[in-house]
Amino acid sequence: MINFVGCLIQSSVMKVIFIVLFIIVVVLYLYCRFSRRGRLFAKIPGPPRWPLIGNVHNFKLPRDKLFEYLRTLNKTYGDVIASGTLDVTAIHIYNPNDIETVITKCTKKYKPYTFLRRWLGDGLLISNGSKWQYRRKLLTQAFHFDVLRKYARTFADEAEVFMAAVDKEAVMEQADVNRLINKTTLRIICKTVMGTSMKEDIDSLTTKYLEAIHRIAAALFPRMLNFLLYLDITFQISKYRWEERAAIKELHQITKSIIKERKSYINSDNYKQNETEKILNKKGRLAMLDLLIENEREGKIDVDGIREEVDTFMFRGFDTTSVTMAYLIMLIANNLEIQNKIYEEMKSIFGDSCRLATIGDLKEMKYLECCIKETLRLYPAVPYIVRTITEEIVLGGYVIPARTMCQIHIYDLHRRPDLYPEPERYIPERFLPENSIDRHLFAYLPFSAGSRNCIGQKFAMLQMKTLMSSLIRKYRLEAVTKTADLKFYVDFVLRADRPIFVRFCPRKV
Repeated sequence: MINFVGCLIQSSVMKVIFIVLFIIVVVLYLYCRFSRRGRLFAKIPGPPRWPLIGNVHNFKLPRDKLFEYLRTLNKTYGDVIASGTLDVTAIHIYNPNDIETVITKCTKKYKPYTFLRRWLGDGLLISNGSKWQYRRKLLTQAFHFDVLRKYARTFADEAEVFMAAVDKEAVMEQADVNRLINKTTLRIICKTVMGTSMKEDIDSLTTKYLEAIHRIAAALFPRMLNFLLYLDITFQISKYRWEERAAIKELHQITKSIIKERKSYINSDNYKQNETEKILNKKGRLAMLDLLIENEREGKIDVDGIREEVDTFMFRGFDTTSVTMAYLIMLIANNLEIQNKIYEEMKSIFGDSCRLATIGDLKEMKYLECCIKETLRLYPAVPYIVRTITEEIVLGGYVIPARTMCQIHIYDLHRRPDLYPEPERYIPERFLPENSIDRHLFAYLPFSAGSRNCIGQKFAMLQMKTLMSSLIRKYRLEAVTKTADLKFYVDFVLRADRPIFVRFCPRKV
């Protein structure tokens, strides 16, 4: 009898809890739908939102299918599109005028960037306010022209190592470009910005780093694309939390070993006797990691702050350059006429000399720079960026309330026919001064724009020019992977679903 009464009470309590929760959800839905905020969003075009779950079902797709789905939104609904669930709302924009408004007025980053905080902490990518301002000013010094000029020698030395690896691949019917470039780019990042040679085998380190990046992407993208996982409590009980934790542990071990090695070198006699280091130190021109370590000694940043910035630059500096170089090589291999123009430019700069490229040579590579820019138009390393709208603004004639996520679709912006006629064609001449002078300043965003643009864009451009000039002088590139073969999936960078292959054919001397 007592058990029966207990079960009855328990059942009644559960019913009450269910009814209360149901009422809360209904009230929340009605508020979100009929509040001023809800009414404003109801006016904005977009995929139909179901009651309660909103657009969750639209984004629960495999990452390759999701990339294709996101590409259909602009064609279907226009230049300003709304999506969301309950009070979590987002808009998607594609027009350079709207993009200019958002980038110049909205510099704050919150969700989904905050989902990276366990990994990147308050690094430059995520932080806001005074911390971001201080670190941005600090780290800008690490990319001063004097420092980049010092790096040019390392770029050239690493180009020789890269070419030695290419020589081994030249006897093969096809070469995996991604594998070659990944190792080279990681080695350059470590030797320049981090100032370390990395005692660990570069093949092993590259594999370990990329695997960890893929694992954390597999854990975090379901959260970024599922509004129901935006709450920390729901993510913590999901299967993705454990995968995220394991990947972050691996990534932090790699960056901690880099910091440890550089600190050890700074305290050694070799560092104190290095004349180049002395000159740059006197000028206040330090490599990024050295600059951070010096600020730690002065009490301006702590150990975690150093790791945050090293993690951030490893993430943004390595992967973005690697994928861009792979697409550049593929495009040049697929466009023989353009390849010949690059080769002629190299001949005009170097003649028949096999010497390494200097910083002066890199400045002369105008056509190659156009090719790199056109590659970044077709295949922007970061296809989307997000800003948080912190004050009510008007975009495309629609009032957008504060606390709204705004996704800027760079991939589709770069393919607008009104900005780039024949947008799918590879035409480097688009970026000759006479052809780009009247282009909207926010029509081309491979490095973002405004105060939060990419701090390392000159570094990346010099690095890519150095590698490509060495490659194109020695080898003719033949296409294996065609541009039509590529499909992409949603990731931190524009990642293809397969490796890129080319054939390296030695030029006749």
